[in-house]
Amino acid sequence: MKKYLLWCLGIGLLTLGCKDKGVSSKSNEAQTPNIVLFFVDDMGWQDTSVPFWSQRTAYNDLYQTPNMERLAKEGMKFTLAYATAVCSPTRVSLMTGMNAARHRVTNWTLHKDKLQPMETNHKTLQFPEWNVNGLSPVASTEKAVHATPLPQLLKDAGYYTIHSGKAHLGAIGTPGADPLKLGFDVNIAGHAAGAPGSYLGAENFGNGKQGKEVWAVPGLEKYHGKDIFLTEAITREAKLAMDSALEKNQPFFLYMAHYAVHTPIMADSRFVQKYYDKGLDSTEAKYASLVEGMDKSLGDIMDYLDEKNLSDNTIILFMSDNGGLSAVARGGEKHTHNKPLSSGKGSAHEGGIREPMLVKWPGKTAPNSITDQQVIIEDFYPSILEMAGVKNYTTVQPVDGISFVPVLSGSIAQGERPLFWHYPNEWGPSGPGIGASSSTRVGDWKFIYYYIDGRMELFNIKEDIGETKNLVNEQPVKTLELAKILSDYLRKVEAQIPSQKVTGDQVAYPDEVLNSRNM
Repeated sequence: MKKYLLWCLGIGLLTLGCKDKGVSSKSNEAQTPNIVLFFVDDMGWQDTSVPFWSQRTAYNDLYQTPNMERLAKEGMKFTLAYATAVCSPTRVSLMTGMNAARHRVTNWTLHKDKLQPMETNHKTLQFPEWNVNGLSPVASTEKAVHATPLPQLLKDAGYYTIHSGKAHLGAIGTPGADPLKLGFDVNIAGHAAGAPGSYLGAENFGNGKQGKEVWAVPGLEKYHGKDIFLTEAITREAKLAMDSALEKNQPFFLYMAHYAVHTPIMADSRFVQKYYDKGLDSTEAKYASLVEGMDKSLGDIMDYLDEKNLSDNTIILFMSDNGGLSAVARGGEKHTHNKPLSSGKGSAHEGGIREPMLVKWPGKTAPNSITDQQVIIEDFYPSILEMAGVKNYTTVQPVDGISFVPVLSGSIAQGERPLFWHYPNEWGPSGPGIGASSSTRVGDWKFIYYYIDGRMELFNIKEDIGETKNLVNEQPVKTLELAKILSDYLRKVEAQIPSQKVTGDQVAYPDEVLNSRNM
């Protein structure tokens, strides 16, 4: 034990970030709950028949997600849940409890040691050498954030940990690309890439496509050549993995991370015809079928828990990794698929970061309850550990997230705190809120700073959910207040900032820009 504690202390001194809470242990106060984290890829706040606003919209009537409705009736709905604007930063925050500004995996990962082409080819900004290799459980991986992954702590506490679906946590050839090296006992179909080569078993889920090998979904060979959709295959394998946990008499943590509803937008033949019949264009009908297929998987998992008499002792969390795709690849007008929210995936506006979130904890959450408590993706890390009864755990990284467990009882509300987003990168497409930026939300107010030109936006989200009226000029005091909160945070966590290509100078912090204007 002494050797272990000395080792942890040494690691902490080396990394300057060891959050020492003692040795990992598990509370024995009650029966250990199973935990299912149902994590959807690119699902927008409006991609569901469950309204997460004060009123229903046309999108809530278009999409059919009866099992999300079922989960909402049995648990708590979060109307102000946030992730980041693109996938890898969110997933690394989930697995580490760190804000993206601190862990520096600020864009989507794939190829080892390489910035994205849209970053290296940018005309005016020089982007920082962010952690392109993603998350790593070992300190020696360069250009990666070294952290103690969430599943490792759960595994150490006696959980049977199951990864199913999309991983997208580390670049090809790095430890973080393999979920088995991050604390998962089982890996179903997870690897470095963030999208499937194909959703169709008849197309071997992309395996065998020349030049597209990087996107081929691994490990599902038993379904190759068969008429089965990827969402269904992953669900079946997840149920088998839960069977293994029961055979081992272990509580399980199921990370059900579907590739759906990410591109390529392909028809799930079980559901698509009804959307064609409604008159949707081909792309949007296929997209709706992806959504409904994802929802069927949720229902299958809930049915499994019922059949195995596990429902009363299983926590289910539902979340998406970023806002719904709208800038590219969709049918109809761009940047409108998440209305009333502005923009979509890749954007600092609400459409890019605001997510559908549900939590069911039998005996804790009141059925059909709603909270407007603001939460952000890094909060899942300490929350899930608290749900699991894991106490006195040690991490090599600082944990920024705050547990939302007290909120679930409905009797305790967290105080107001700033939320932060940091994207010193280039995504590619253009549109409202898209581009290198940093932002904060404090109460009802949201401030966004764009690195390319120093432009700023200030919105009152409660009064203007669509971010239609920029109040920077009308509210100079509030603008400066939030600019300073954001700037101080970026300095505190030593966030990476883009530089000007011509001069090589780092772009100024937002409070510096405002102070210079007022001189």
